[in-house]
Amino acid sequence: MEGSEKLNRVVDARMKLKARFEDKMSLTPSVSDNKPMGKGNPNRHGMPQVPVGQTITKKWPVLDLGILPEISLEEWRLVIDGEVEHPVELTWQDFLALPQTEDTSDFHCVTTWSKLDMNWKGVRLLDLAALAQPKDTATHIMCYGYDDYTTNVSLEEALKPDVLLVHAVDGQPLPQDHGGPVRMITPQLYAWKGSKWIRRIEFLSKNKLGFWEERGYSNTAYPWRNDRYS
Repeated sequence: MEGSEKLNRVVDARMKLKARFEDKMSLTPSVSDNKPMGKGNPNRHGMPQVPVGQTITKKWPVLDLGILPEISLEEWRLVIDGEVEHPVELTWQDFLALPQTEDTSDFHCVTTWSKLDMNWKGVRLLDLAALAQPKDTATHIMCYGYDDYTTNVSLEEALKPDVLLVHAVDGQPLPQDHGGPVRMITPQLYAWKGSKWIRRIEFLSKNKLGFWEERGYSNTAYPWRNDRYS
């Protein structure tokens, strides 16, 4: 498929997806609560800087499963499959050819620290979903990392415009120890919901527990509700 045709398909499918999940998104706590949405200063105006139990950090601590995958840009692939009409496998060049989004958001770790106003660049999960076109049966995604990490996210959360697969932070390539070349970020949820070193996004017809969810962490993971454990 030619680049312009692919882009037109993404834009058209993006609008249909937004319309399809608009009502569900409007009912999620991060939107319906009278609380910030995990974004930058405009959303924190007049509110606490961080959710209950969190402390602001200037550093960006490193947390992982003890595995540090080394993936070259030539080797990196992103597979999008499951309950979709058009399964795809993207190379690095394919990924960079998709619409690029820059956004500033906060990063809330369940281990009680928050880093504010991080500047990201990457591809919206919404646009990746639009490329693959989820079936009407799709309700959740499962994200897989090159370190075999997994985590689940409902589609009404995954398709929010600030959920990105990022390759740059603060104007620099995403460091390897923070999930480079590409990781997912979920500013309106605790950060474990975004897989580092992401390699696959599987669309599911029902919810399925990921690595930390199987170990007692919350399925929903809303920081402003102190929603850490199931």
